Amino acid sequence: MRLVPLSAPPAHPVPAAPAAATPTPTGPSRVEGYVVDAPGRERFPLASRGEVAAFVVSDADHPGVVRVVGDLRDDVERVTGVRQGITSADDPAAVPGGDVVIVGTVGRSPLIADLVERGKLDVSGIAGRWETSLQQVVHDPLPGVRRAFVIAGSDQRGTIFGAYDVSREIGVSPWYWWADVPPAHRAELHVLPGRHGQGTPAVKYRGFFVNDENPALGTWAPGHFGPGHAPGFPAGFNHHFYAKVFETALRLKANYVWPAVWGRAFAEDDPLNHATAKAYGVVMGTSHEAPMMRGIEEWNRHARPGEGDPYGGNGEWSFRRNRAAIERYWADGVRRMKDEGFEGVVTLGMRGNGDASLSDGDGIELMREILASQRDILAREGMADVPQVQTLYKEVQRYWEQGLRPPDDVTVVFADDNWGNMRKLPDPSSPGRAGGHGLYYHFDYVGGGRNYKWVDTSPLANVRDQLHQSYEYGVDRLWVVNAGDVKGNELPLQFFLDYAWDPHRWPAEALGEWEERYAAQNFGSRAVEIASVLREYGALQSMRKPELLNRRATADGTAVTYDDQASPFSLTDYREIDRVTERWQRLADEAERIRGTLPRSEQDAYYQLVLYPVKATANLYALRLAEFTNLLYAEQGRASANALADITDARFADDRAMSEHYHTVLAGGKWNGFQTQPKIGYGDVARYGPSASWQQPERDDRVLPDEVFPAVRRVELPHVAELGVAVDGSDRWWPAAGGSPTLPAFSPHQSQPGQYVDVFNRGAVPFDYRVTSGAAWLEVDRPHGTVHEQVRLDVRVDWSRAPKGCTEVPVTITGAGAEVTVRAVVENDLVDPRGFVEANGYVSIEAAHATRVVDGDGVRWRRIPGLGRTGDGVQPFPVTAPSREPTGPRLEYELTVRSTGPVTVWAYLSPRNPVLPGRPGLRYGVSFDDQPPQVVDITAATGADDTAMNREWERNTSDNVNRTATGHHLAAGVHTLKVWVVDPTVVVQKLVVDTGGLRPSYLGPPESRRVH
Repeated sequence: MRLVPLSAPPAHPVPAAPAAATPTPTGPSRVEGYVVDAPGRERFPLASRGEVAAFVVSDADHPGVVRVVGDLRDDVERVTGVRQGITSADDPAAVPGGDVVIVGTVGRSPLIADLVERGKLDVSGIAGRWETSLQQVVHDPLPGVRRAFVIAGSDQRGTIFGAYDVSREIGVSPWYWWADVPPAHRAELHVLPGRHGQGTPAVKYRGFFVNDENPALGTWAPGHFGPGHAPGFPAGFNHHFYAKVFETALRLKANYVWPAVWGRAFAEDDPLNHATAKAYGVVMGTSHEAPMMRGIEEWNRHARPGEGDPYGGNGEWSFRRNRAAIERYWADGVRRMKDEGFEGVVTLGMRGNGDASLSDGDGIELMREILASQRDILAREGMADVPQVQTLYKEVQRYWEQGLRPPDDVTVVFADDNWGNMRKLPDPSSPGRAGGHGLYYHFDYVGGGRNYKWVDTSPLANVRDQLHQSYEYGVDRLWVVNAGDVKGNELPLQFFLDYAWDPHRWPAEALGEWEERYAAQNFGSRAVEIASVLREYGALQSMRKPELLNRRATADGTAVTYDDQASPFSLTDYREIDRVTERWQRLADEAERIRGTLPRSEQDAYYQLVLYPVKATANLYALRLAEFTNLLYAEQGRASANALADITDARFADDRAMSEHYHTVLAGGKWNGFQTQPKIGYGDVARYGPSASWQQPERDDRVLPDEVFPAVRRVELPHVAELGVAVDGSDRWWPAAGGSPTLPAFSPHQSQPGQYVDVFNRGAVPFDYRVTSGAAWLEVDRPHGTVHEQVRLDVRVDWSRAPKGCTEVPVTITGAGAEVTVRAVVENDLVDPRGFVEANGYVSIEAAHATRVVDGDGVRWRRIPGLGRTGDGVQPFPVTAPSREPTGPRLEYELTVRSTGPVTVWAYLSPRNPVLPGRPGLRYGVSFDDQPPQVVDITAATGADDTAMNREWERNTSDNVNRTATGHHLAAGVHTLKVWVVDPTVVVQKLVVDTGGLRPSYLGPPESRRVH
């Protein structure tokens, strides 16, 4: 099977978003591929003919630099099989002769200083810059040294990033340990002449939050890394664990980490944790609920008096009622940071204990007192100049909305809504802050509408769109993402950090290139095929997160209600659940095919990074299809219901088997315990309690194995034959329902090739059936046969023989002594249709398939590949454009409707929030022909400005779409539907015109046929 990359340009006139202009480089230009396999003129032999160049570093350099040289030496050995020594030399005269690799920091290393002083190395392009590096081959650098490959950094992390960039160049993936990616063997490694570099990062602090770490990471880490600091303290999250976290972060060019918090205290669990961060050169932070460099768990452990407790019992986490204890606690955290000398960013503000709002209330004056107290403590401890942030997470954003501003040097961190949609961005018209702005984003979340913690469900198109908007609005001081267990989110995490380093390098249309580079980094020659699988995986996950496959939301105009025992995908209309499940199965088949072509050495990495998330999610879709079809069929008494119950059980067993493989076979059992995250039993309130509607199934504080919910049903079949008939588009069955069933109308313009009729048995004895069509041109593919359990009949029209006009044709089905007549309505009455043509009572259009695109006034529409559940998104650019009246830029769609009357236009838009200051909401305009545009605010009902988060918001984020409706009146014939720019950041995914026959479905009907 060949998968077509989703980023391939479709045949429509909406242009892709252009690449942003790349700023003039200030240091050495980024040259990729500067290590090659063949010797040549002026090339430096890093490895050649069984020998490897010696590594040299000064002991006077930063500890993180001295340490990273060991990693670089080990990486060269991983690739070549040859191990070389490391020389620690402060005196240039002590450097060994021949060819050497010199690693050092400007202003710190005497080796680098000597090269600069003697005119051998020009560091003017990196000196004084933040985390900038230079790689260069230097001839005759020192007495007795023929050549040196110099890796020089502007500061400690600049040098570290330079060293790890060489590791990537020789073929060592940042995921070599966390995902068991093996480097390809290369006997020859030669560095090209010239000055090579990676530039200066666009975002100053870039990193991730290890969070929501139970049960997976919290189960695996203790077994792999051993005990904590003392009895009773959590095991596993010790300095050995964090050494792997920090190394991986630095290999990804991150410099900033928030440590795990679920029952864990970074400083107490192992006193070497902070020392390890310092040794690696990593900047430590704490989450939005952990001010002043202290995790909330530290407070909770000492909340009551105990032997040896330095606080005599902290008491209540309340600034208003327990201020002295809290201030003492905060002062100790800052003092510890100063005494241990690690680099950090201090979180200001305060939230309630347990990631909640303050028990003291949310009065703005109270928060002013808290900030003033914290700033006073920092000043008293001589730490006033340390970087500081306040994160506007959930209810904390209210303070900002009410006018509270932290001191100007504090970085204000804006948060997303936990589902990948930013909630607020800076006002570009306001004065800039000395502390700048940051963002807090999510690839993992615990909360409403439901936890998502299992596999990667963060499509890059959406991630890139929100990061792009944030950066364009000046958010560039600090970016941190909740990466959950880290494992499982490797792809979006690497993209997040690559984008933070250089946003201009990755415009929307370059995502396919990034995916291919990611695949090549980890799998080599199959990169294009694997990238195609990853792209389709992201597109399918953008439809819905796996944890939500048993929740259907229903809105009646006044409220949203949930049914946790129903599929969100339609079982009866547009063959929706079947089509989506088939796409997943095709993807799983393709992933398995590729697996068979890979060498054994790559199998473990492929299973972790590609095959498991694809195959396990496809299996879950197959389980849900069997489960919910079983429930429908059992209600109808179909004999086939029991086979579907068996299939559900088999798919559940397959899920368990994949987890067991992950635990006991994969990488020799290295990842035992990592696939313990529940994802199937959500919603079982009767068994797990009220929180199970959103929280993972738990009991007695112990995670139980997944169990299928809702439970399947088995049918007791009588020992007779009994005819049952069901039709496309209905959940009823005949003859029990009475009257004659009617198929969805047939049209030469419908997207699907035909409709179907199910002939099924409600007993245990087979029977013969016969179908008689009332017209020879209405064809049934299997007009007679034997029904054991059921037979699906495809009904199609031979349009070359069908009469014009609207015709009703009876289709009679007989069997088991009964008869059912199905009505088939055939509509063949449109003359000279143009554009998208109505059929089955609707016109469905993918937003990117515009007939005409009208730009103007500095605003243009651009297609964003993959930014939609069923296709590409379309968005006005630039994202910083001012709001406007709907009079200029617009999308136009030519379409034809069959009859005169009212219609409803459903706009499917990305569930964005009103991020822009001083604007009433998030609006677009819609009209037909020359009618005046109707302006619609897509956030009016969601309460998205306050993440107390109502059910409209939960529904929209769970569905990954915001559907809004407008009413219009049209005459039969050809019309032009127009979508107008009002506010920027609106993303249009799909448009559906309901002319009276639209059926309920999750994705909306498939796109209508288009007459050019």
